[in-house]
Amino acid sequence: MFDVVLNKNLVKYSKDFGFSKIYYVKDFKVIEGKNDRINRGAFENRNTDVVYSLEKFRIKDKLHYRDSGLNQVLAKLAKKNRIKVGINFNDILNIEGEKRAIILGRIMQNIRICNKYKVDMIIGSFAKDKYGLRNGKDLVAFGKLLGMKKVWNEIDNFFKDEGIGIKRIK
Repeated sequence: MFDVVLNKNLVKYSKDFGFSKIYYVKDFKVIEGKNDRINRGAFENRNTDVVYSLEKFRIKDKLHYRDSGLNQVLAKLAKKNRIKVGINFNDILNIEGEKRAIILGRIMQNIRICNKYKVDMIIGSFAKDKYGLRNGKDLVAFGKLLGMKKVWNEIDNFFKDEGIGIKRIK
């Protein structure tokens, strides 16, 4: 199991939290989703490995559907370019009340879209400090609770180029 963090100093806690390795976000090509232009560009770029927090920067949902940052066009691009969609546990952890419920609903919609179009997903703590880290089994269980069919955090050969390919930055 592995985790992805936003602070390089947290890499040393890998054994304490049950991970085989904790990766710093700069170890591979990870892009945080912000708006439609950035999201589309990230999914069209074949060098991108993971796009995460697609649902965070949305202001308001539409009348008949949630504006979650991911749609069928982006999901098809992600599948074609072998890009993984990341679920940021830190977003859920640091938001309270109604906003947390809205973010969870958007994440669940993104997971349903990813499952439908067979897009690979990862769930990571994306922690900024040691208090944001969570046990690997807890993250996997949370991902399955939200509806993830296949959680890539369970696979030790995540960086091997066997059709799931990640282009590791050296």
